[in-house]
Amino acid sequence: MSITEHKITVDSQQWFYRLAEPIGRTDLLPILLLHGLVSQSYSWRKILPALAQQGTKAIAPDWIGFGFSSKPEKRDFAYTPDAFITALERFIQALELERFSLVVQGFLGSVGLQYALRHPEQIANIVILNTPISSTAKLPWKIQQMGLPLAGEMMTQDPLLVDRTLEGGSRYVIPDKDLDVYRQPFLKTSAAGRALLSTIRNLQLAKAMSEIETGFKHWQQPILIQWGVIDPWLNLDMAENFAKSVPNGKLVKLNNVGHYPQEHYHETILEDLLPFVRRAESS
Repeated sequence: MSITEHKITVDSQQWFYRLAEPIGRTDLLPILLLHGLVSQSYSWRKILPALAQQGTKAIAPDWIGFGFSSKPEKRDFAYTPDAFITALERFIQALELERFSLVVQGFLGSVGLQYALRHPEQIANIVILNTPISSTAKLPWKIQQMGLPLAGEMMTQDPLLVDRTLEGGSRYVIPDKDLDVYRQPFLKTSAAGRALLSTIRNLQLAKAMSEIETGFKHWQQPILIQWGVIDPWLNLDMAENFAKSVPNGKLVKLNNVGHYPQEHYHETILEDLLPFVRRAESS
């Protein structure tokens, strides 16, 4: 099963996205997968084919400023949650996605949850993988440093920040062939570092967490929370409390799994994710 790579220009910004077309049945809703910091859509490379195999169209974009999507200067793109949400809305419109399942992971995955709260009619169900979902969530020091004056400008121009962050968060070694893909944007242009710097400085995490905590208390669509329990940045209590607070939530604990579950434990994730999104039929 091959994953194809595509580009689409929306409001003068170019989105890069990975697509896995469904095999067989077509009555399942499509699924949109959103990556976190400092990642890109490549992180879903082991999840996309399995979704397509069961007949689900799967789309994983690189956020604006990340991966192989456009990296506008901050004067042209604010890099705030609202800016990302507006851009995502226009991307979804361009792809003519009317209703879909949503999968989010990591810091920036929270922006996907804010999008869902503002567009509930589009969301059939949600899968949350180690994403900030509580006012107790704090940006980890490893990422905070990248937003500091002067030091941040230097750190975000170092391609090895990808290795340190992805391996530090996941707690496992990532093969060089995969790290090479994650590093590429930072090796190609200094704009990748500037986009990351602007995103970190404008994440408005406390405000976002307030919206998520309040909004999901009244959320009716099913939510599957899959949580790596050795995440060094987001603790299990956060996931447990969130699962209790939402009307239709289920928590699955992933043992020996860190902040980026899909990097090393895709098979474990798929055991629950595949049947969960199968329930979201277009009829």
